[in-house]
Amino acid sequence: MRIQGEASRTIWLNDDGWSVSTFDQRLFPHRIELVRLTDVNEAARAIKDMVVRGAPLIGATAAYGFALALRDDPSDAGVRDAYLRLVETRPTAVNLKWALDEVQTAVMSHVPHNRAEAAYARAAEIVEDDVAVCARIGENGLSIIKRLSEAKGGAPVNILTHCNAGWLACIDWGTATAPVYMAHAAGIQVHVYVDETRPRNQGGALTAFELGQEGVPHTVIVDNAGGHLMQAGEIDMCIVGTDRTAANGDVANKIGTYLKALAACDNNVPFYVALPHTTIDWELERGHDIPIEERSAREVTHVSGLTSAGQVQEVQVVASGSPAANPAFDVTPARLVTALITDRGICPATREGLLSLFPERNS
Repeated sequence: MRIQGEASRTIWLNDDGWSVSTFDQRLFPHRIELVRLTDVNEAARAIKDMVVRGAPLIGATAAYGFALALRDDPSDAGVRDAYLRLVETRPTAVNLKWALDEVQTAVMSHVPHNRAEAAYARAAEIVEDDVAVCARIGENGLSIIKRLSEAKGGAPVNILTHCNAGWLACIDWGTATAPVYMAHAAGIQVHVYVDETRPRNQGGALTAFELGQEGVPHTVIVDNAGGHLMQAGEIDMCIVGTDRTAANGDVANKIGTYLKALAACDNNVPFYVALPHTTIDWELERGHDIPIEERSAREVTHVSGLTSAGQVQEVQVVASGSPAANPAFDVTPARLVTALITDRGICPATREGLLSLFPERNS
C-alpha cells in the first residue's frame, strides 16, 4: 500500500542486513517517522508501547526481535531469555506467541553460531507469508462486496469497520481492509464508515489515514454512532479484524467491537470478521478464556492531537482525580458473527466451520 504516493510495508530489514525499521504508529496521522530497532529490548518496547500494533505486525516485529536477540546471545539461555522477554509484551494477540514459537523451532535445530541467521530467515518468511495471506483474505472478502454491489445496482456499498485492521496492522493489504482495497481497485463503489475507536483512536488516526492515502471514500464517526447508522439503513455490512479467535469461533478484537456486533444483529446487518490463520487459537475452546489486556488509564484520561499551530500536544479530557479503566479488547460471541473471512475461504463462525477450512486440525 502507499504512504504519500510511495509503496511501502510496515516493517523491513535495513540495508545493513541486520537492523529493522518500522513506522512509529503513535505519531500517525500527524507525523510520519521511522524507528530503527537494534536489539531485543527495543523490539519489546516497540510492541509494548504500541509503536507497532495489530496482531500480524506484532508477530513480525517479535520474530525480528528474536533474531536481534540471537545476534547478541545465540546460546540456549539466550533463546529462552529472548522468548520470555518478547512473549510478555502483549497478552491478547495470539500472533505474538505463534511467531515466537515459529522462530524458536527454526533456530533450535542449529548450532548456536547459525541461530541468528536462521531466525532472520524465518522472520522474513513470516513477513512474506503475511502479505500473501492478507491478499487471499482480500480476494475471498471481495466476493461479498461484489454481491452487495450487484444487489444495489452498483450504488456504493457502505461498510462499517472498527479500530484498524488495515495494512498498518499487518505488513501489506490488511485483513478487514483487504477486501475494501480490492473492491476499490476493481472499480466497485465503496464507502467506509470508520469508527474513531477510543481510547487510542486507531480508526480515526490510522484507518482513515490509510484509506485516504489509497483514495477510498470514507467518513469518520464517533464510536457510538454506528448503531444509529444501522437503524437508519445506512450500513450494508460490518467487517472487523481480530487479535485472537477461539476454536469455537468467538473473536477478541478492540474494545467496542462487541457493541457493534450487537447493533448489527438487532438491525440484520451482516457482521464479518476477517482473519489470517495465524490468529486462530486452536488450543482455546471459547472466547471467555481469552486474556484481556488492561492498559494504562492515561490512554483514557488524555488524548493527543494537532493544534492550530501545527504542534502535536497531549491534553487531559477527564475530570482530575477520576479513576479510569482501560480494557483494550472485548470478545464477540460466535453467534453474532455472520461469517469468518480467512485466507482459505469463508466459513461459519463455528468449530465445524473452521475445521472445514483447516481439516488438518481435526487430528
